[in-house]
Amino acid sequence: MAEPEQQMLKIDACFSPYLYPVYKDEDSIVVIIDILRATSAICTAFQYGAEKIIPVATVEEARLYKQQGYLVGAERDAIPVDGFDFGNSPFSYMGEKVRGQTIVITTTNGTQAIDVARGAYKVVVGSFLNLDALCSWLVSEKRNILLLCSGWKNKFNLEDALFAGAVTEEINKRSNDFKHGDACLALKYLYQMAVKDPYKFLRYSSHKERLARLNLKDDIKYCLTPDQTRIIPVLANGALVKMCV
Repeated sequence: MAEPEQQMLKIDACFSPYLYPVYKDEDSIVVIIDILRATSAICTAFQYGAEKIIPVATVEEARLYKQQGYLVGAERDAIPVDGFDFGNSPFSYMGEKVRGQTIVITTTNGTQAIDVARGAYKVVVGSFLNLDALCSWLVSEKRNILLLCSGWKNKFNLEDALFAGAVTEEINKRSNDFKHGDACLALKYLYQMAVKDPYKFLRYSSHKERLARLNLKDDIKYCLTPDQTRIIPVLANGALVKMCV
């Protein structure tokens, strides 16, 4: 008698928080992606010793935390919001000022994606900075995976899609246990086109141009640099904490 065929795990990608209800699966690990720049900034803050990061959806919530004495980062439309300690640049989260601190952060796109995915089995933060550690851990968890791209104001953007493709490609190298949704398959092919020079591949993308106009080219290059940390930020009780792998 033939053994029953083992059911494959699933990996799929959602192009924006607006589409999340279509892909929502409470048994999946959701990877939050906002390459330029929220998830890159969050990974950097933990690499430099931040203890905890509290993501909030609105500037008003962030201001309440600021009034209580927290360090707070706030960004809208790629520009730091006046009256807060940080914006959204990874470079602003480097150094001793973040070590041991609980930091509150609100951004145009990334923290909105975290907010919509709070009910998932587990929510983690992904960036090129922790790509290898993230993919190895995802495979070891043996769970369905949803790659949630933050996009730009609920619209598709290229850099988040590119990272989702990179995760798909790297997981393929590590495991044959995952069945791909069409979105993941498309983004894997996209990444294969870009892998030799992601910076050049993104040269006409809307958000890259937006940041370049604000003289943030160094941010872009840093956010596209793989494997700067082994830390994976994970959501626990409403705050991000670090998981080292």
